[in-house]
Amino acid sequence: MDNTHYISAELLTIEHLEEILNHHKTLALSEEAKVNIQKCRTYLDKKMESHEDPIYGINTGFGSLYNIKISNENLTKLQENLMKSHACGTGAEVSQEIVKMMLLLKIQSLSYGYSGVQLETVERLIDFYNNEVYPVVYELGSLGASGDLAPLAHLSLPLIGEGEVYFNGKKQQAIDVLNHFGWKTITLKSKEGLALLNGTQFMNAFGAHILIKATKYSYLADLIGTISLEGFDGRIEPFNELIHYIRPHKGQIVTAKRVSEFLEGSEIIEQQKKHVQDPYSFRCIPQVHGASKDTIDYVKKVFKTEINSVTDNPNVFIETDQIISGGNFHGQPLALALDFLSIALAELGSISERRTYQLISGLRGLPAFLVDNPGLNSGFMIPQYTAASIVSQNKQLATPASIDSIVSSNGQEDHVSMGANGATKALRIMDNLERILAIELMNASQAIHFREPLKSSDFIEMFLKSYREEVPLVSEDRILHYDIEKTIAFLKSFQIDESTQN
Repeated sequence: MDNTHYISAELLTIEHLEEILNHHKTLALSEEAKVNIQKCRTYLDKKMESHEDPIYGINTGFGSLYNIKISNENLTKLQENLMKSHACGTGAEVSQEIVKMMLLLKIQSLSYGYSGVQLETVERLIDFYNNEVYPVVYELGSLGASGDLAPLAHLSLPLIGEGEVYFNGKKQQAIDVLNHFGWKTITLKSKEGLALLNGTQFMNAFGAHILIKATKYSYLADLIGTISLEGFDGRIEPFNELIHYIRPHKGQIVTAKRVSEFLEGSEIIEQQKKHVQDPYSFRCIPQVHGASKDTIDYVKKVFKTEINSVTDNPNVFIETDQIISGGNFHGQPLALALDFLSIALAELGSISERRTYQLISGLRGLPAFLVDNPGLNSGFMIPQYTAASIVSQNKQLATPASIDSIVSSNGQEDHVSMGANGATKALRIMDNLERILAIELMNASQAIHFREPLKSSDFIEMFLKSYREEVPLVSEDRILHYDIEKTIAFLKSFQIDESTQN
């Protein structure tokens, strides 16, 4: 069976990206994409032969140097200088998983035939992707306007034999890896460097990566929240569909239905309750989790548009014989969406920590801190501290990046999106949410033990049995750091049926 994804004009979704990555598909250009790329490059070559006037980014300087005309014999040097001078990233290295996504998204954007790149340039990017040659890219340096210039410069440097890459698990000089494969360096033609550096693929790759995780952890937040509800001896009434049909936000309805399905057949939820009402962190799971689901859905729509877009500048329109300089590189749509997503993910963590706090409070027949002999044992006292610390950090990280702008390039780039900072912050929030939910699962699974001999639903009992194989019940104090790490690993490895995620 052919395990190849063909780059074409067919619409890609976040789910398609996930499938390409999870199934380790190789990439190849469709014939349609090859024709589009070649037609655009041929048009641009002919234009440069006959056109002497300055065209921004093609035979001029860049940014505030746009008025400086460059002679035709220096156009290759111009593009190489651009790539080298803009490789100013710093900070932590971007994970190879996200760099791989950046390569895929850059290839997709260049394939539409509006960027003027050579076919061999795009094919070399595909070579990098298929052979797991991942350029070293740094997290800091992009303003999220004029594209992600610094990160994309680092992504593109290996094309000309510059920079560093990871290959075979080792960081190596790019030129050494090119020589290993017998690949010649690319001789950049007019506009190519700018086409490679202009674009939103840094923000876009981070966002797509986060959205894939967010969909999974939205589901897990519902499941772990339901286990907490059982451990707290909560009530089923707040999940009755009648409540949600009179306030029919999609996410709210989906959450309530999911929790009800998780609880089918539970002896705990069906037993007589002594309390009339539950705290908000349990009773309002549909409303809070649901609002985050709706946010994730909205952000997916924004990123779907971006994945299928051309985001460099200027753009070449063969049909109308025009080369138009605009601003498709500006990351504002992504910046706002990433900030919105950050808030939604932070809220899933915030309500999770509140449920953890309720579970350790010695209420509803549960022992204080969910352990026998409290006092001699501190039990689950301090994991809640850890969750509270992480939640507090998420609140700080969720402060919008997109409300800031700093004038750059001598005033030519006077409003920028800061979407790249929003992207890196959103990933930290996503990773923190994973930790917070892991701590809630530790507490919820411990709490539900004290409801025995009553059983929860078959689904929840099966999930907890699988979990207990990795993280045993806490009968007396032990080093809980290891339990947290094992729980995080359990959640990372947990596979969710795609049909249950909607």
